[in-house]
Amino acid sequence: MSSDFVFVSAEASGDDLSVSVIRELKKNDPDISVSAIGGPALEDVGLSSPIDVAPLGVLGLFEGLKIYRTVIALADEATDFIIQQAPKAVILVDSWGFMLRVAQRLRTRAPEIKIIKLVGPQVWATRPGRAKTLAKTVDHLLCIHTMEVPFYEPYGLDCTVIGNPALDRMERVDGEPYRAAHNISSDDRLLLILPGSRKSEIDRVAPSLAQGAAKLKDRYGDILKVFVLVSPSIRAYLEEAEIDWPTGTVFETDSSKKPDLMAAADVALACSGTVTTELASQGCAMVIGYRMGFVTWLLANYFLYKPEYITLFNVAGEDEIAKELVQSELTPDALNTCAAALLEDPEKRTTQIDRQFTALRKMGLGGQTAAQIAADTIRRISA
Repeated sequence: MSSDFVFVSAEASGDDLSVSVIRELKKNDPDISVSAIGGPALEDVGLSSPIDVAPLGVLGLFEGLKIYRTVIALADEATDFIIQQAPKAVILVDSWGFMLRVAQRLRTRAPEIKIIKLVGPQVWATRPGRAKTLAKTVDHLLCIHTMEVPFYEPYGLDCTVIGNPALDRMERVDGEPYRAAHNISSDDRLLLILPGSRKSEIDRVAPSLAQGAAKLKDRYGDILKVFVLVSPSIRAYLEEAEIDWPTGTVFETDSSKKPDLMAAADVALACSGTVTTELASQGCAMVIGYRMGFVTWLLANYFLYKPEYITLFNVAGEDEIAKELVQSELTPDALNTCAAALLEDPEKRTTQIDRQFTALRKMGLGGQTAAQIAADTIRRISA
């Protein structure tokens, strides 16, 4: 059996992007044949992955080295599957290291297959040399930012700017029905925690977020309602990690409720990542935390990472619109102080939300969706 297109993703955010683009492709051509490698989110478009990519959900240089043999084996397995499908094009979504290995294998073994990279490496932030490597390996790049394009021009790689996919993933909703369904009154405060989508993030970031929430619970008592938004698979890992969440914490694992909960929250404590853009698009003020392995952080901070901020809307806004607590700054006390300032000052909260939306508009909010642009480009390149 063959497919017109094969999508490959290696983590939850990539799965979401694959799903949104597949929907757009099928909207214009219901008979189009698509296969995909990825996670359980593919079930939303009636697909299942022939390969278990869960081992790829790691973060950091040295974590990646520990599973190097697994990465190579999975890249070989993915390449075999793609060649078997004989698609017009393969779309490799995010996840630089793994997707590069798949692309290199395809270029050698099946050069007739068009290779499209959906979301490029952050050459504007780290390792601009990756632009040359990618240009040698893929036929087209669907990138998020206009500022990425000049990095690829010297190497002749055609690029299409699609904007930030997280801006289009969910429409802005009214959070009041969610609050009502959980008996949260207008006098109550809903604190949302997003502990990360990778196990390594859970290990390094979630305990601090939980402890910060506990301090806030001690400060505000019963008027503070604590919710944690996680996928079912991460929920199981959270339980294994034995993190001390505040008494009465509610775990939301229904992905369809994500926009409602984000819109319902007064303030969020969020692990840095795609979710911060999604939060901002639902009008939620937040405090952002992040921590990586010490050596990885040292290399990134002093040798690789260029922008002043790690959050995309902070980068776009050229200011720390949402507070970032990184590495040693990520402490329960700091989270408590920063979140309390937002919870206790409605004007401060509203101002941050307004500034977040201003930055999101600079990132492409309100235009044609990233998924639509990506789908149109994939069809054009593969015609």
